[in-house]
Amino acid sequence: MFVRLLAAFIIIPLVELYLLLQLADATSGLTAFAVVIGTGVLGSFLARREGANAWFRFQTALAEGRMPSREIQDGLMIVFAAAMLLTPGLLTDTLGFVLLVPAGRALVRRYVLSRYIGSVRVHVQGQRGTSGFSADDTDVESPLYPPRRPSSSKTIDATSYHKTHE
Repeated sequence: MFVRLLAAFIIIPLVELYLLLQLADATSGLTAFAVVIGTGVLGSFLARREGANAWFRFQTALAEGRMPSREIQDGLMIVFAAAMLLTPGLLTDTLGFVLLVPAGRALVRRYVLSRYIGSVRVHVQGQRGTSGFSADDTDVESPLYPPRRPSSSKTIDATSYHKTHE
């Protein structure tokens, strides 16, 4: 893994530099500079807009009482896209713009899930008495836990899940 990361941190900047030099040679240095600045400005605008949309969808999912897994995935991809757009270069900008478009995020999500869904295993184990949850306590609306109180604030109230009796 370390060798792959090291190769990526060496090869990707060299390819980016080569592509920028080829663009400057085909057009002019000023054009290449304008492309780098323009993609940065446009990318920051789009990342802010898509980030706000993802945050709104995240809050909506929480308000509806469902797990916001897709919204979290979108948010992480938008943050990654913003980081790619801050890196000067044509390949990283292309990847950043792909991740900013909802259709591009869906394509990346499908690829990642198809590649890793069989190799990821989640195991949840808890002890009674420490956290109040155990591996068998999967139903939040069980008699052990009171129903969630509706809240008008934008915070998650962890005390609404306390155990009422032992």
